[in-house]
Amino acid sequence: REETTIAEVLKRQNYATGIFGKWHLGHKDEFLPLQHGFDEYYGIPYSNDMSSVTNDWKGASLFPPIPLLDGNELIDSEPDQSKLTQAYTKRSVDFIKRNKKNPFFLYVPHTFPHIPLFASEEFKGSSLRGLFGDVVEEVDWSVGQILKTLKEEGLEENTLVIFTSDNGPWLTLGDTGGSAGLLHQGKGSTFEGGMRVPMIAKWANHIPSGSTSYALGSTMDLFNTIASISNTQLDGIEG
Repeated sequence: REETTIAEVLKRQNYATGIFGKWHLGHKDEFLPLQHGFDEYYGIPYSNDMSSVTNDWKGASLFPPIPLLDGNELIDSEPDQSKLTQAYTKRSVDFIKRNKKNPFFLYVPHTFPHIPLFASEEFKGSSLRGLFGDVVEEVDWSVGQILKTLKEEGLEENTLVIFTSDNGPWLTLGDTGGSAGLLHQGKGSTFEGGMRVPMIAKWANHIPSGSTSYALGSTMDLFNTIASISNTQLDGIEG
């Protein structure tokens, strides 16, 4: 409860903050995004394969199949997961448009391609890689919609966009778990296949287009990096 999030840091600079997607840092009220610096939240509070976990949801004996929350409120205990990616995207686009005249922080942790996999009707069969590929195609579409909105709203040159992942493929799941290509191993290992993930950053007039960096980085760097470029002092912050 004592940790400080990026959202809480940016609130010091009057940023609007929104998260649309998977949270997975605690499903009880005190652990949810609105209590940790976010103005808006829409998504599921843990991985979408946890419906069989024995625990409680505000007094229930089991987790609902997949609790879909809007803010702190449960709005659907069994949402159609094939619609989640498009729902997150719609909320993200709306958030950008409503906050285009002030600084904002938008965090979009997509539910997929974590298993079980779901793609919307528009993207089923859209790839040569089966359902996993269809899911990735839809996430790619989602990123495209967000970038398109930034451009249309005149925000493209003044917005840092970061796209990355938390770990490598889930190799024990075969074709549905992804691939690390030539890298050894995957999720759960400390080999490159488990820890070396895609990371793309886009920031006009700051990051040269088409450039590649071979420096060692970590998602843990993002906290200090974002605090620095937003001119936010970190004095007194517990991490």
